[in-house]
Amino acid sequence: MKFDIKPVKKDLKDAIQHKIDTKTKPVGALGILEELALQIAMIQETLSPRLSEPVILVFAGDHGIASTGKVNPYPQEVTAQMVYNFLNGGAAINVFCKQHTIGLKIIDAGVNHTFETSPNLIDAKIALGTENYEHGAAMSIPQCKMALDKGAALVQKCYDEGSTIIGFGEMGIGNSSSASLLMAAFTKIPIADCVGAGTGLVGAGVSQKTKVLTTVFNTHQPQSALETLATFGGFEIAMIAGGMLQAAQLGMIILIDGFIVTAALLAAHAMCDNVLDYCVFSHTSDEQGHQKMLAFLEKKAVLNLNMRLGEGTGVAMAYPVIESAVAFLNEMASFEEAGVDEVM
Repeated sequence: MKFDIKPVKKDLKDAIQHKIDTKTKPVGALGILEELALQIAMIQETLSPRLSEPVILVFAGDHGIASTGKVNPYPQEVTAQMVYNFLNGGAAINVFCKQHTIGLKIIDAGVNHTFETSPNLIDAKIALGTENYEHGAAMSIPQCKMALDKGAALVQKCYDEGSTIIGFGEMGIGNSSSASLLMAAFTKIPIADCVGAGTGLVGAGVSQKTKVLTTVFNTHQPQSALETLATFGGFEIAMIAGGMLQAAQLGMIILIDGFIVTAALLAAHAMCDNVLDYCVFSHTSDEQGHQKMLAFLEKKAVLNLNMRLGEGTGVAMAYPVIESAVAFLNEMASFEEAGVDEVM
C-alpha cells in the first residue's frame, strides 16, 4: 500500500524541447504530438524515448447496486457475458488491440460469476461483486487494500515482462454509478452533474439514477481517499487505482481511458498527486461527467471521437498517435541534419 512516486524530473526539459523545436517543421506545427513527445521523453528521462510491449489491462467487476435494476438498463449478468466475449476475441477492445499490436489481459476483479480456469483470464477475484452501497460500504477497507495490491502486482508483472507503457480498461454493469459517486466525492462537483447515461439510460432512467445516487452520496461520510474508494468503488476500479500507482512508481507511461478509468485515477490522485505526471489522457468520453473530470485535473485528451464504450477502447485508439509522437522525435531530421535553412 506504500507507493513512492516521484514527480517527473525536469532536468532534460529544455534539451528535449530544443530537439522538438529544431525538427524540420515550424515550431509547434505538430501540435499535441509535440506535447506528447515532451511528456514521454521527460517520463523516461531521455532524448530518445521508446515504447516497449504496450499492454491494456481490462478489469471486470460487479456492483451490488446493479442487482436492483435501479441504475442500469442491462442486467448484472451482462458483465460475465462480456468477459466471455473478451476471452473469445469478439469485443471492440479485442479488435483494436489486434489492429494496433497491443497486448491485452483480462482480469476477473470481482465478477458475480464463477469462471472455469482459462489461460486468457487472470483470476484476481476479491468477491462475487461488491455490496450494495445503498445499505453500507461497497467493500471493506481490507478488501479495498487487497484490490489495490492486486492491481499493483499485475502492473509489476507487465513491467517485469518489458512493458514501458500501460493502459487500463474496465467492464462492470453499474460501474458508471460508482464512478459518478467517486467523481462527486473527489471533485466536490454536485452529484447531479456527475451522473450520465452509463450503458444507455435516457430520460426518466437518468432521473431515477440521479435520485438514487444522490441518496447514496448523502448517506455516507467517508473520511479519507481509501475510505471513499471502499465506500463507493468497485473491485475493478480499486484494482485500476492500485495499478496506476504502481505504474507511476515504476516510471511507466500510463494511458487513461474514459469516465470509469478516470474515476479510478481520481482516487489514485487523492492518494498521491504525483501520479498525474505519468498519465496520458487518451480520449474525451461522451459520458457527460468526463469533461468535468478533465477540467478538474486540468488535462486535455488526445482524441475526441464521441466514444463512451469503456473496455480501454479509447486507449487502443490513441496508441497509434502516441507512437507517432515518439517516432517523430526519434526519426525526423533536424534542420542541421537535413541541410535546410531554419526559416520556417
